[in-house]
Amino acid sequence: MSRERDMQDESEGGANARGGIQALDAALVVLRGLAEFDGPVALADLARAVSMPPSKVHRYLASFIHAGFVKQATRSGRYELGPTSASLGIAALSRSDFVNQAADALPELTEATGMTTLISVWGTQGATVIRWCRAPSPMVTSFGLGSNMPLLTSASGRVFLSWLPRPVISARLGLEIERAIEAGLSWPDLDLSMDSIEHLIDRIRADGFATIDGRYVPGLRAMAVPITNWQGEAEAAVTMISTSEQILSADHPAARHLLDFAARHSSQRNWAETTARRTGG
Repeated sequence: MSRERDMQDESEGGANARGGIQALDAALVVLRGLAEFDGPVALADLARAVSMPPSKVHRYLASFIHAGFVKQATRSGRYELGPTSASLGIAALSRSDFVNQAADALPELTEATGMTTLISVWGTQGATVIRWCRAPSPMVTSFGLGSNMPLLTSASGRVFLSWLPRPVISARLGLEIERAIEAGLSWPDLDLSMDSIEHLIDRIRADGFATIDGRYVPGLRAMAVPITNWQGEAEAAVTMISTSEQILSADHPAARHLLDFAARHSSQRNWAETTARRTGG
């Protein structure tokens, strides 16, 4: 019976695959489909999304669970990506030369500023933390490596909001706006209109950095800068977090270190343009 099932899987998966294993191609369709959901998903919904019978999807998920690529909630029975998927994703996202160079130098930034620093890149679920360097006096936070940061209410997210093309972020932006409306949320420096969001983007790009004050996460302040490529797009966001309100000013010594760090690790042409806009030069 097991042999017949394996043969059926091989015949059903990816007819256009060349030199590959068709059953594996089909299994990876399930894994990619799971990654498209913003959180745990029921078997029936996942099967519908990947156009496969639930029984077949369930077999693939069982194998992925054994390997750590997927995990299943005990109570709800819903599925989501597991720790192996997270590790693999973080490794892949951090392969960029821009990201590697900045990540290698992150301990120096933490030493120079005395602040906890982190690097995020844009992934399937939005801004994703891939490197974290704790200050000598670490603070207690609920996020760490692999955490996803919101576009609108985190300094890291606001960097990608401001320095990525709109098509790249539009789905995530729409989802955050929809959820905020449903929850009846209001924010101190932003409403849910596109005019307000565009105004925020213009201000961040003019400043050359994004900030979040203690009204979003009580007691926590953050400043983030983009590491930009030759097209002026954010390859990564470098973020400094503190309990001090003073770091939100570009004149603060730690903030100057952060801005200089971004200048050294970005495409120099695009950072010069950003600096000129910020200083009016």
